[in-house]
Amino acid sequence: MRLIYTTMIALLLVSCISVNADVTTEKNSKTTSSVADAKAGIRLVMEAQETAWNNHDLEGFMQGYWQSDSLKFYGSNGLTKGWKQTLINYKKGYPTKAESGTLNFVINDVSKIEGDNYWVMGEYHLKRKVGDANGVFIIIFKKINGEWKIVADMSC
Repeated sequence: MRLIYTTMIALLLVSCISVNADVTTEKNSKTTSSVADAKAGIRLVMEAQETAWNNHDLEGFMQGYWQSDSLKFYGSNGLTKGWKQTLINYKKGYPTKAESGTLNFVINDVSKIEGDNYWVMGEYHLKRKVGDANGVFIIIFKKINGEWKIVADMSC
């Protein structure tokens, strides 16, 4: 009787450990999947920005940014606050296709910060008739109303 009782307890423990491992694996799988989905969504936003920029569609390019007065852009002219002012600055700096040229992003890292916040570190390369321009950036993305938006951008 003691052998049967010990065997039953051992089987119960193995069963509990197995169920717990399955739940942990499922949770980790969901986390990995959601991170992969986030990274893919962020990359799609940046690909759409490249396309818009390369068509000299600055308003289309700005669709990747959070349309808010709280947007922050830090570049060679210092800190700019707000979506509208950032668009105005882009229009001033790149008034024609000759100045905007062809944009290519090189994404070196996309990492989760916390929750639905990610940073993207990379390079930008502009091929232009007026002279090429290259630099680096760190962008903060946040999922807002189901869409990935840039809430902060530091490009230099």
